[in-house]
Amino acid sequence: MYYNWFVGSDGMELNERQEKILKIVKQHGPITGSKIAEQLSLTRATLRPDLAILTMSGYLDARPRVGYFYTGKESEEVMSSKIRNIIVRDVQSVPILIKKDTSIYEAIVKMFLEDVGTLYAIDEENGLAGVISRKDLLRGTMGGNDIEKTPVSVIMTRKPSITICYPNDLLIYAANQLIEKQIDSLPVVENQDGVERVIGRITKTNIARVFVNLME
Repeated sequence: MYYNWFVGSDGMELNERQEKILKIVKQHGPITGSKIAEQLSLTRATLRPDLAILTMSGYLDARPRVGYFYTGKESEEVMSSKIRNIIVRDVQSVPILIKKDTSIYEAIVKMFLEDVGTLYAIDEENGLAGVISRKDLLRGTMGGNDIEKTPVSVIMTRKPSITICYPNDLLIYAANQLIEKQIDSLPVVENQDGVERVIGRITKTNIARVFVNLME
């Protein structure tokens, strides 16, 4: 996933050598990798991983036959820029699907076993038919229904009231939708032959994990 790569190679906590490289480039840039290595009494090969990290993280930029130069970005700017380029596909998790004629009782058991806060109901074509939250299931058990016979289609949220997102949407967009609609998750859908099929989910936990990994 994208955010695992980002944490592994961004290195928001720069090590001592990377800090020295930044200082050299700020003072002497544009400067070649060989010149940087000379000033640190190291080989060009030894510095290559550090230069790659600093370049991919946005601290440095490089031009052929010119060398490295400082972009002027601070760590907060770099983090903000990276966050704004993360897309839903890179951090989505597996959706938990049930048929729309599944009983409320079975849905409660499914939610408990899967340890999730939202289930997605699908129709005969495996397209998104509805969303079932904990509140929906609670309401279903309090309405005098026979929960072993009443299908979730009776209590689920239906289109067009379902808020969805797509794989290539920006994660920041999905986060804003969760906040504005005050919901726990968004189904990630993909149009396949005219049918909106659920291929993932974005939850507050997904987004929180991204930010925790970035800060670490």
